[in-house]
Amino acid sequence: MKELGKSEKMNERLKKLSSTIVNYSLKVKADDRILITVSTTKANEFINYLIKDIVKNKGIPFVRIIDSEINSLLLENTNDNRIKEIKKHNEFDVENYDCFINIRYSTNDFENNEIDKEIRKKIGAATKESDAIRINKKRWVLLNYPSRLDAFKANMKTEKFMDFSLNAMNIDYSKMYDDVKPLKELMEKTKNVRIIGPDTDITFSINKMPSIPCCGKYNIPDGEIYTAPEKYSVNGIITYNTKSPYQGYVFENVSLKFKDGKIIEATASSNNEKLNEIFDTDEGARYIGEFAIGLNPAIKNPMGDILFDEKIIGSIHFTPGQAYYDAYNGNDSSIHWDLVLIQRKEYGGGEIYFDHQLIRKDGLFVLPELKHLNYEKK
Repeated sequence: MKELGKSEKMNERLKKLSSTIVNYSLKVKADDRILITVSTTKANEFINYLIKDIVKNKGIPFVRIIDSEINSLLLENTNDNRIKEIKKHNEFDVENYDCFINIRYSTNDFENNEIDKEIRKKIGAATKESDAIRINKKRWVLLNYPSRLDAFKANMKTEKFMDFSLNAMNIDYSKMYDDVKPLKELMEKTKNVRIIGPDTDITFSINKMPSIPCCGKYNIPDGEIYTAPEKYSVNGIITYNTKSPYQGYVFENVSLKFKDGKIIEATASSNNEKLNEIFDTDEGARYIGEFAIGLNPAIKNPMGDILFDEKIIGSIHFTPGQAYYDAYNGNDSSIHWDLVLIQRKEYGGGEIYFDHQLIRKDGLFVLPELKHLNYEKK
């Protein structure tokens, strides 16, 4: 049998990814209307496969191409009248499409840093309802198509990064879903959580909160399980150890101090004013909407891309802002910022306790029924 060349191997993996999204993630069926939003022509081959797979299932594909620089310019020049139109467009989308595939392409983390904070607030408020419908009631997939900037941030050659990202995206999600069941059961029996690490000692309750495995249904790559803390139960301090781009800025060493659920102090290595401006977006921005554990064995190191970094094996993310409806703790906000803390030994280590029982140390699960989630090579 003839061995496949590099481009043929990449195409085979793109085909596999397309099939996973259409048939597993979205379960596209006859007459489903699918909106593919993409911010690069570099992904045209992949879009081709998606369209063919959608049509094969008798779905109806649509494609919207958005240039990130032009979109940034539009946002910078947005007034109240345009916000009204943005609201109408978002409402049209959730009324007229059944599924959404959003393909992002990184070019510049700082592209949107001149957008006025009041414009952000007004857009967030105007689209809050339609965004909630889209996220919680529609079928959707979000992925980042690999770019040279991503490769640079990951300290990899472009070709090597392409291999890495497609491997991470094409994890066996059905197996992962089965693997995570014991952790889901344990989390749903747990009342209190404590997380300890360098400059971190935080406690909160997840009593009676559902835990949701994320195994290829929404984010690509995927691999996490999330819940939400009781809104006013969070106390202590957490210090994140990964870079986090958000709203056109990149933040490092973000540290949050909580009292009765609320962020009462927020600092970072730089951009402290902008950091606190984000947490002052609305009342819910200073409360936590999600607590999650990263599980993707193909993703080990941060690259400043939340979609990848929040899935890092041996990590957690503790997210200020909007709670998901399927693990809803009453917190509402126009922000949802997944900040990531890696607890593997090489990143400073750390411990997670459920009801005073150690369940993970230095990124490795210690309970016999959870050790398979370490995905260590034997």
